[in-house]
Formats: sequence, C-alpha cells, structure tokens
Amino acid sequence: MNAARIAPLRKLVLLGTGLIGGSFALALKRARLVDEVVGVGRNQANLDRAIELKVIDQACLDAAQAVQGAGLVMLGTPVGQMGRLMQQIAPHLPEDCLITDGGSTKQDVVALYREHLSAHLPRCVPGHPIAGSDLSGASAAQYGLYEGRRVVLTALPENTRESIARVRALWEACGAVVHEMSAEEHDGVFACVSHVPHLLAFSYMNAVLDRRNAERCLDFAATGFRDFTRIAGSHPEMWRDITLANREAILRDLHANRARLEELIALVEHADADALTAYIDRASKARSKWGKR
Repeated sequence: MNAARIAPLRKLVLLGTGLIGGSFALALKRARLVDEVVGVGRNQANLDRAIELKVIDQACLDAAQAVQGAGLVMLGTPVGQMGRLMQQIAPHLPEDCLITDGGSTKQDVVALYREHLSAHLPRCVPGHPIAGSDLSGASAAQYGLYEGRRVVLTALPENTRESIARVRALWEACGAVVHEMSAEEHDGVFACVSHVPHLLAFSYMNAVLDRRNAERCLDFAATGFRDFTRIAGSHPEMWRDITLANREAILRDLHANRARLEELIALVEHADADALTAYIDRASKARSKWGKR
C-alpha cells in the first residue's frame, strides 16, 4: 500500500525499546506515518540512548501512563513479559487503539490477549516479524530492518477487517512482505525452521563440550563448524522461554529429528554405502535448491 494513503499514527507506544520495536518506529518515522513515538522500558540508560538515536521522542517507565492517547501499541518484549504488560495497560487503552506484538510464538501470545485484553480483542492483531539479530537494545534498531523481510500476522476471529488492514498496511510501509496464517500453523512452521534448529545447535555444542579433548577439537574447528553452530550463541533465557511456550510443536519435530538421526546411525553402523549416499543426496539437493531461491 502507498504510504501516502495511510493515515499517520498520532502516537506509537513501544513496550520494549529494542531491535524489533525500535526498527518498526524508525521505519514509520521515515515514511512519515507516526507523529510521536513513546518508548517504555525498565532500563533508563537504554531509553536515554533511544532518545539520543531518535528512535523515540519520549521515554516513560510506566506502561499504563504511556499508552494513554496511543494509536498503536507494539509489544516488543520477550513473550514472558507480555502478560504483565497487557494487564497493566488494559484499563488505560483508548477505545480505538490497535495492539500488536513481535513475539516469535503465537498460540501463547493469543492466550495472553484473551486473558488480559478481552475487551480489546477486535483491535489486537498478533504478529511476528522474521527479522532477528544477535544485537539487542535501542542501539540495534535500524531503518531498513524490515525491507523485503516477512512478517506473519495471526489474526484473531474477533479482529475487525479494519484492524487487520491497518496493521498490515503499516508493516508494508516498513517494506515488509506480510503473510497471514493461524497461530497454530505459525507455531508448527517455526518449530520446524527456527526453534528446533536452535535446540539442535545447542545439543551439538554440548556434545562437543562433553568430549575429553573438547578444547583441542575447538582449536581445529573451521568454517563448517562455524556455520553449523552460529545460532548456538543465542540468548539462553529467550530460547528457554520459546521452547517452553511452543513445547508441543517442538517435541513433535525433535522426535522426528531423533528418528532421522537413528536412521543415520544405522546406516553408518551397517556401512550401507548406497543408502548413505541416497540419505545425503536427498538433503544436499533440497538444501541447494532452497539456497537458490
């Protein structure tokens, strides 16, 4: 949608002033689609930095106070903090205020919306921008983070068409490509392509560390090891919360991966060269084809 056709937000409130929310605010500022951005957080130094970088215009430590007069509230915190914030802002939200989020799991977030913001469900549009980074805090925010990136909206049955269209249009104004799916489908897809790969990387690193000559192995690790284990350096608490939040979908994929690993062990044990070649070839061709997309 042409940004010129979108009515600007009078006030955007970021609950969590970091990479996700900060980059959203910067993109909307560049598109001239927001008049004022208020950042909420517990770290005054991070809020001061956000003002210095012009990510936000004002800072506030009180979420309930900040959302008064808001046109849109973006929950950009870890999912584990969202319930508490929803509970704080619920009595103070303007009737026409939109609420969205950047959580990487959706069924649990939908449950939080239903529990804490039941009176606002027509305007609560859950979302997930697929644009992670190893960086965090206001300093990580960047103007072009969402350009060409996918954003998934998991709209609720209670959402008005206008609410969905408005949130979609704002993300598109950031340069994002917006997709819609159910919260259940979202969590199944991202268990497969994001959550389980991280857990497998953690598992592999721990297996290396269990070796008596772990340090010697790490001394000789090169590009392949670096590529395979990069995501094992991710934030422990965040990935603990994601794993527990999406437990059922993750367990299904972990069991599937265990079955494939047991198959591979059997092929190696039996020195079945033909079957081993086929096993590797199938994966190699699929990865190469995907990499060219």
